[in-house]
This record gives sequence, C-alpha cells and structure tokens, in this order.
Amino acid sequence: MGIYLSTPKTDKLSQDGENDNLKYGVSSMQGWRTSMEDAHAAYLDLDCSTSFFGVYDGHGGQSVSKFCAKYLHQQLMKHEAYSSGDIGTAAQKAFLRMDEMMCGQRGWRELSVLGDKKDQLSGRMEGLICSPKSGEAKSQHDDWPVEEGPHSNYEGPQCGSTACVAIIRNNQLVVANSGDSRCVISRKGQAYNLSKDHKPDLDAEKERISKAGGFIHCGRVNGTLNLTRAIGDMELKKDKSLPAEKQILTANPDINIVELCEDDDFLVIACDGIWDCMSSQQLVDFVREQIKSESKLSVVCEKVFDRCLAPTSGGEGCDNMTMVLVQFKTCPKPGPGPSTSQQTSPDQDSVSSDCKDKPGSN
Repeated sequence: MGIYLSTPKTDKLSQDGENDNLKYGVSSMQGWRTSMEDAHAAYLDLDCSTSFFGVYDGHGGQSVSKFCAKYLHQQLMKHEAYSSGDIGTAAQKAFLRMDEMMCGQRGWRELSVLGDKKDQLSGRMEGLICSPKSGEAKSQHDDWPVEEGPHSNYEGPQCGSTACVAIIRNNQLVVANSGDSRCVISRKGQAYNLSKDHKPDLDAEKERISKAGGFIHCGRVNGTLNLTRAIGDMELKKDKSLPAEKQILTANPDINIVELCEDDDFLVIACDGIWDCMSSQQLVDFVREQIKSESKLSVVCEKVFDRCLAPTSGGEGCDNMTMVLVQFKTCPKPGPGPSTSQQTSPDQDSVSSDCKDKPGSN
C-alpha cells in the first residue's frame, strides 16, 4: 500500500515526569506509516533551573530526528550564550550546529547507526532518545572533533527533520522552531501559537528561496519538500557563497520568548500529524476537558492520537504522531534574565508578558 501499512500500528511509547513546578507527559505512535520517523526529548532538569522539551519530525528517514533528539539540547548547553542567560541565541546556534555536526566522517557514522532499524543497539538507543533520565544531559557533552577517513568528505544527510523545542527557565519560556511542528500555550483556555509553521506559501520563505536560486512547485520547495525550514536535507543547502540562514532550505529557527504567568495552564508541542487533524484551539479545548478526569498527561496525549487516527489509510490522520504536554503546577518565580517578552522575527506570533493581553493566533 505504498507508504502506508495495511493496518495501523497503534502501540504508544509514553512517559511521564514532574518536579515542583512542572508536570509533563509525552507519547508517540507510528500509525499508518511504514516506519516511525519522529523522535522527542524531555528533560525536567536540564540544569538546576531549566527544563527542555523537544519534538523532531523526520522525513525521508529517522536518522536526523534521532540525531537532534540526542544532541541538540547538549549543544544548547555548551554555547556560551546559554550560561549568560541568552537562551534564544544559544538555541539558534544549537539548531545550526546540527547541520555542521552531521557532515564528515563522524556524522556519517552516527547517522548510520541511528538510521539502522536492524542495529542490535537500536533498542537501547531508543531508550536514550525517548526516555532520558534526569542528569543525562549534563553528562553527555561532546567536543565532536574533526576526523579524517573514508567519509571525511561526506556532505551530510539527504533526509531531514523539523525541530520544535521549548526551554523553561524560572518564569521565562523560550520556543525555537524550524519546520511545521508547532508549540501552543493555553492561557485561561485560550490557545496561542508560540511557533510559526514554515510552509512554502509564506512570503518571507518564498523570498529567501528565490534569492537562493530555489523555486516552489506544486506547493513544495524545488518540487520535493512541503516545508521551508528543517535540519538536514543538505542537498538544498549546497551554496557555499550563502550563510546557513539564507540557503534554499535553512535550519535557522524562529525564536519566541515569553514570560509565564499564573494564567498559563499548559503548553503542547506536537508534530504536524496532530495539527493536520486539529486546530490549536481544538487541541487546547480537548486537553482541558481530558485533564479534568485524567491525571496522567501521557494518557491525554494517547487520547489525542486515538481521536486523530484515520479509520482508513490515506490523507489526514495517517502520519506519525508525537506530542509533549507540559502542565504548569505553579507560576514560576522571576529569576535572572529578561523579564519581558521579545522575539527575533517581527512577524512571529507571541504571547504578551502581560497576562491581561490576548495577542497571538490560534
């Protein structure tokens, strides 16, 4: 049946956790697709004051999404901007660093292992990526030295992945997004998009693609991809005269920074397999109703999948599904760093730091 199975795989890989301020649940399901290409990461205690959650939706293979789930948060922590409190800059650099790391001999070797379903270590690798333990992130820093060898000229993977991450430090929420996975916050039951879906119909994306020598055909970049930003897909990033941010396809994320307040209920990060079936407000309404009677947040995610799953193959509801649900148990106390919202892109929707305001989109 082409890219679809005869019957969907509805087994779900789920996980829950909580600390004094946050409670989260995460789940993923293969569905009708012939393989699972999503990955995710959840760290309640990335450091003593920071939590990290990410969803990575792969296309053309699973290796890049798994690579991001394994390394992106590490590179975030390594950048000097992270220590100084500029998490937005650190996140941007971490996204771009993924493409750099995947080129060369070591990148080739790592992607080969992550993309090999038959590899005998795959079970343990899945556990590392999808079920991280507290403290793991601190112990896995890697300098990623340059290596010489038969694949030292490897130019990077032809498959790719979206990346949408939420970083919470004290009362500050930083969302970084590249691609069409989405982060949404519920503020008094109102859904606000904290990320923008990077699609070929956006004027700013069209302009960058055209200037880089690319084109849009049938709603796809160079006739292939139906999204305009992603990590990987190095075939569309070959112009050495252009910086990474201006390539036909770029991993450069939009950064959105908001101040959390007592009106915030929860946030959701999910791949487009969810958003193809539910609007941001529909999902917020559904989650709000479910958490009235269900305390385990991963179960709420699983119920979202069951609602979205198509009864037959083909069309909406047939994609891989991954969702992270983070509930705010208490309003975080202000800590060091910016106390007002800011954003790197003038056209990026955001939630105001004033809880009385209702900007954003849904």
